[in-house]
Amino acid sequence: MKSSYSLFLFFLVFKFSLVQAQKTQKPILHAKDWLAITGKPLGASAGAMIFNKGGNAVDASCAMLAATATMWDVLSWGGETQALIYNPKTKEVIGINALGVAPTGATPEFFKNKGMKYPPRYGSLAAVTPGTPGGLMTMLAEWGSMSLAEVLAPAMDMAQGYPIEAQAANGIESFKNSIAKSKYSKEVYLPHWEETDGERGAAYPGEIFIQEDLHKMLVKLVQAEKKALQGGKSRKEAIYAAYDRFYRGDIAEELVRGTQEEGGLITMEDLDKWQVYIEKPDMVDYKGHEVYKLTSWVQSPVLLQALNMAEELDLKSMGYNSSNYLHALYQIMNLSFADRDFYYGDPYFEPKEPMEGLLSKKYALERLKEINWEKNDPKVKPGDPYPSQGENNPFTDLLEKWGADVSSLKVKKDENNLDFPIESEFYTGTTSIQAVDKEGWVVSITPSGGWIPAVVAGKTGIGLSQRMQSFVLNKEENPYNVVEPGKRPRATLTPTLVMKDGRPFISVAVQGGDSQDQNTLQFLLNMIEFGMDVQQACEAPNMNSFQMYGSFGNHEIKPGLMLLNNQVPDWTRLELKDKGYKLEFGRRTSGPLNAVFFDWKHNTFWGGSSNHGEDYGIGW
Repeated sequence: MKSSYSLFLFFLVFKFSLVQAQKTQKPILHAKDWLAITGKPLGASAGAMIFNKGGNAVDASCAMLAATATMWDVLSWGGETQALIYNPKTKEVIGINALGVAPTGATPEFFKNKGMKYPPRYGSLAAVTPGTPGGLMTMLAEWGSMSLAEVLAPAMDMAQGYPIEAQAANGIESFKNSIAKSKYSKEVYLPHWEETDGERGAAYPGEIFIQEDLHKMLVKLVQAEKKALQGGKSRKEAIYAAYDRFYRGDIAEELVRGTQEEGGLITMEDLDKWQVYIEKPDMVDYKGHEVYKLTSWVQSPVLLQALNMAEELDLKSMGYNSSNYLHALYQIMNLSFADRDFYYGDPYFEPKEPMEGLLSKKYALERLKEINWEKNDPKVKPGDPYPSQGENNPFTDLLEKWGADVSSLKVKKDENNLDFPIESEFYTGTTSIQAVDKEGWVVSITPSGGWIPAVVAGKTGIGLSQRMQSFVLNKEENPYNVVEPGKRPRATLTPTLVMKDGRPFISVAVQGGDSQDQNTLQFLLNMIEFGMDVQQACEAPNMNSFQMYGSFGNHEIKPGLMLLNNQVPDWTRLELKDKGYKLEFGRRTSGPLNAVFFDWKHNTFWGGSSNHGEDYGIGW
């Protein structure tokens, strides 16, 4: 017996050592002055250009945001921006809410009268107001050091022509028939449509892709800034003058005209009323690590809820990616996402989300009691966080009926998710940006929206967001996220910033829709619980659950479906099947994650970038 126990301990130690010693496909990116990491090599290059000109991390992150928005396939200028910023001067973590809102006329009745179960996935009626331009200019004005002209220079150069990458070119080609139905989208996306009679519409990989209208729009922003500076305005005031031209001037007028020509709803009043919110993020402590996330207008708090529950479990003793470990993560995510699907929405609208209760340690303990440690529960429902904040739940009647159809749903094979194909819209509709500098600024962003095949708004060159689809039309599904003019949809976009001992510890962001906080949770546990370095944690094979109502399309739920990496051994697969899971597999299941670890012993940065897609970093 003693011999068997010793052998078991040896196996655990050996297995744990393998986790720590695993080799990576990409090296750690070491730097001492600055790091710029994003989902596109040219985007990271734009950040490096700004750093080399003396800009800080905020300046560089804005340049990367502008560059990636100009590259089209992961986002466009009409999309949305979500950010966390660490200000080394005030020692505070700041949240940036630059998500667009539902326009005038966007009501449940409007969409129901069109026979829709949810707002549409594509087209002009999927558009919320543009958020990325306002988010970029607000960050730059408040915490940057350079002019808008300097920061936009790389993107303006790209708009005049850059060699388009295969991912974008092939993505455009795959949607060419739907793109061709939109006058302005066709002009931008399909330079070869007429000459090839539709046989090839998109630019070829490596071909110079020119966006004249977008370049003219960016020039107008720079002109507004220049005019304000010549009139004696400060750097900050001049950037906000450009902001006003976009949301209230001639750019806004053409955006509204072009959108409405395509059947969209956005009005001048919608753009004028929209604003960027500078917020205090949510935070929970996980074993001495302060984990900061944006609040309920995105799915960010699901990570915090999951960490509160994970803190009560001895995950390390379960073994990395063992069946018990994967089952535990799946179950705490089930509980967190069920709460997301019912309680999360725009905090600037009634009813107010019960975030105090949802993020309390007391509530986490109550939710843990619901877990069946032997089998997956396909009928997990939202909990009741109101008692944990000393209040009564106003929606107990809706809770009792919620998710009644889940048990009748079958787990369907989704070919878009089987092997995490790079060209899948679900995994390329967002990017992530990480920027840090020796002064202490840290920026983590997950910008998104306006991905291929976005509707282009008139002669602005701006692709409109498709985020309206994340609303619901019936309060029975989520009373906090019912579409309403001026309201933000509950999005999936979710940067993360971790502090330890009063200093930045980890900054991380990831694309991937409903999988974002799932992958971030496992990334953090990889580092904190299993001792991986930042690159190992970025590349390590993750599990993904689909047992939540999807945030896109028809909001489908797939109870019991678990996506695993091909490396998972047969015995783990069998044990998970015994627990009631339907398993599917992918070659890469790690992200795509981009992250920075702060090495305070040596005062250096360690950059990590997953091997999942085109993520790329540059440092010095």
